[in-house]
Amino acid sequence: MQLESLIENYGLVAILFGTAFEGETAAFLGGVAAHRHLLGYAAASIAASVGSFCADQTFFYAGRYMRRFKIVQRIISKPAVRQVNALHEGHPTGFILAFRFLPGLRTISPVVIGTTTIPAARFLILNAVAAIVWGQLFVGVGYLFGQAVESLLGRLSLHLHLLIALAAAFALLVAGFAIRRYRATG
Repeated sequence: MQLESLIENYGLVAILFGTAFEGETAAFLGGVAAHRHLLGYAAASIAASVGSFCADQTFFYAGRYMRRFKIVQRIISKPAVRQVNALHEGHPTGFILAFRFLPGLRTISPVVIGTTTIPAARFLILNAVAAIVWGQLFVGVGYLFGQAVESLLGRLSLHLHLLIALAAAFALLVAGFAIRRYRATG
């Protein structure tokens, strides 16, 4: 089975589950696939938003109802939890809308927020709004990246297109960690 066929048949499922675990990269690659007309743009962005939303709701409820489990205890014992708590206490609505955009805080934040007294319905609504914006943004960036690569290098084979997209996503990830490390030591 060819790569194009795999993406056309399973791409949306891959985006859905991929955004739950490795969000930005999966959404970005969904945008690249949409640019290549292997997936519809709307379907890719909806899959990215739904995957992100479902994962964060699951993590929120893990924090809310499974505090005594070792895995939740391990998460809430991390040093970054103080930062999450401070941001959440100072600006609860803004933080819930923004945590998925903050490097290093995306996966622990919903667990920590689940341990607070915020009503579950409020988190659900804010999480849905943020997931929709996030899905549109990252799929859109992938789509525009595909357009830029095509403009600069011409129409490449899908394998090269995805390889360049993965390299760009990796470079952005490394840059994000480098900036975070620089801020922590500087």
